[in-house]
Amino acid sequence: MPYDNIISRSDAQALIPEDAAREIWKNVPQASAAMSLFRPRRLSRNQQRVPVLATLPQAYFVNGDTGLKQTTEQQWANKFFNVEEVAVIVPIPEAVLDDADYDIWEEIRPNIVEAIGRTVDAAIFFGTNAPASWPDAIVADAIAAGNVYARGTNNAAAGGIAADISDIMSLVEADGYDVNGIIASRTYKGRLRNARGTDGQPLMDMQGNVYGITPQYPLRGMWPSGANAAELIVGDYTQAYMAIRQDITYKVLTEAVIQGQDGAIIYNLAQQDMVALRVVFRCAWQVANPINYDQPTEEDRYPFGVLRSPNA
Repeated sequence: MPYDNIISRSDAQALIPEDAAREIWKNVPQASAAMSLFRPRRLSRNQQRVPVLATLPQAYFVNGDTGLKQTTEQQWANKFFNVEEVAVIVPIPEAVLDDADYDIWEEIRPNIVEAIGRTVDAAIFFGTNAPASWPDAIVADAIAAGNVYARGTNNAAAGGIAADISDIMSLVEADGYDVNGIIASRTYKGRLRNARGTDGQPLMDMQGNVYGITPQYPLRGMWPSGANAAELIVGDYTQAYMAIRQDITYKVLTEAVIQGQDGAIIYNLAQQDMVALRVVFRCAWQVANPINYDQPTEEDRYPFGVLRSPNA
């Protein structure tokens, strides 16, 4: 007679239900760097013109009692906020919504908001897929103005990364602006923890401040890599404006078609028992950069500076 028979786990697997957790593991959506750091502005139309001081007046001594007094002028230039739209549609079968054990729309909304912020940030800071009507990207304009420094320019004896950051801040200060914000790739968390000043003391204090400024590490996964890649941006963030024409709006579509670039119908919502969430956001941005006495030449003046990777 057999003595080794047993009902094993595999034999009874069909009778053992799995324990399904209610919790969904996910990251906390990251806020847009531009929307959190720039000065906010509201727009009532799709374009707004803002005069910016372009020429400063001058005064002169008069030569003697009857000397001729000289003339001066002051000029303004126009800068424009041009509103562009960021949008996305999320289609889903109605049966999937009905059968799901979670509120899918509530689960997806925070991530859509984050995705819109990432699209806007990539365009503003790096020029990625930026609309033609928008200003040049911050990194590009900072480099064009000469506000760029390579990591490793200062060796350890000269202060290392601490001196590199100080030097790029100095370039912005020479343009007439006070640095009040630092954003950087997350690789700088370790670099800054290990950084030491010329006195051997840590660059970062116990609160994580660098030269009195708390660095932020947004733009996750968007920082470029390789030689001469932007890694850290310092600047006077009060000079940048994020203008909102229309807050993020949501609309559930039930009787619509979704077409591809070639006009072909991809989904017919009514015919295929589907719904879709349409999300729209309209915004613009601009950098003021008015003339000042420290750097009157506009091409050489910019309120941001870039620390980038060494040239390979």
